[in-house]
Amino acid sequence: MSQINEMKDGDEFVGFYLIKESEVKQTNTTPPKDFMNITLSDASGQVPAKLWDATESDKELFKALSLVKVQGIVQLYREKLQVKINRIRKANAADGVELTDFVRAAPAEPETLVARIRAAAAEIADAEVRTIVAYCLDKAGDRLLHSPAAKSHHHAYYAGLAYHIVRMLELGDFICAQRPFLNADLVKAGIILHDIAKPEEMVSELGIVSDYSNAGKLIGHISLASLWIAEAAFKSGIDPDSERVMALQHLVLSHHNLGEWGSPVQPQIAEAVALHYIDSLDAKLQMIEDALESTASREDWTPQIRGLENKAFYRMKL
Repeated sequence: MSQINEMKDGDEFVGFYLIKESEVKQTNTTPPKDFMNITLSDASGQVPAKLWDATESDKELFKALSLVKVQGIVQLYREKLQVKINRIRKANAADGVELTDFVRAAPAEPETLVARIRAAAAEIADAEVRTIVAYCLDKAGDRLLHSPAAKSHHHAYYAGLAYHIVRMLELGDFICAQRPFLNADLVKAGIILHDIAKPEEMVSELGIVSDYSNAGKLIGHISLASLWIAEAAFKSGIDPDSERVMALQHLVLSHHNLGEWGSPVQPQIAEAVALHYIDSLDAKLQMIEDALESTASREDWTPQIRGLENKAFYRMKL
């Protein structure tokens, strides 16, 4: 079976894949004809695919999170690979394949990642900050075990959010040791809280985001997390107007840095500056790491990475 990251132009293949995304479109012909844009995925990566002349049955059968057997050909379109699907059917029990075999996941056990996050939260010396962080972790609950960190940009896979937080905690420990003027409790709390409402924002299964929730569309994870902090303070008997609560809310509200990136305010305390760049560094390096891992070993360049100004990256041979 062809792994997606090893596909090349002209390959004809047969294999099992997971449908990550699926939408029905129409051609510009007269009369217009229905076709389907499908994103096929496996543990090695994903590739866009076209199913032309889609029937009503096709539209019902081949939806997101369906495991399918595909016969197709790989083609180059606008300098990017895509698949033309010649035949497709749903996988069945006799095929001996499991959905989880095709799901990309963080390179660490989810339980281990969440335990690391909870241990870091317990290390926060300031009792009020520690209480607020623990409350928000409990509010996220078991969703933290499987939630991705984003729909597509970075850590967009099973347990991606927990992996992102843990890697950021590692960076935060280094930065705080190097820059002891920073309040380590606030940096640690900001790292844990900055994306804590992502599971509330996104509708996901097996790390694949199918949509944004109503709260995600109308409020968004940044504002939701700020509200969680205020709720934690109120329910824990902490003054919601205290400087600690204000600092935690500022960390969350400013971590995207710019309004066009979703932050209503820019970082204006040192710990918020640190949080923004720790978040950005981990996210951007992960985008490159993921692109290199999902690019065939014979290829010198990755595809263009949308979250990095649509630049492609070269694989050094040193």
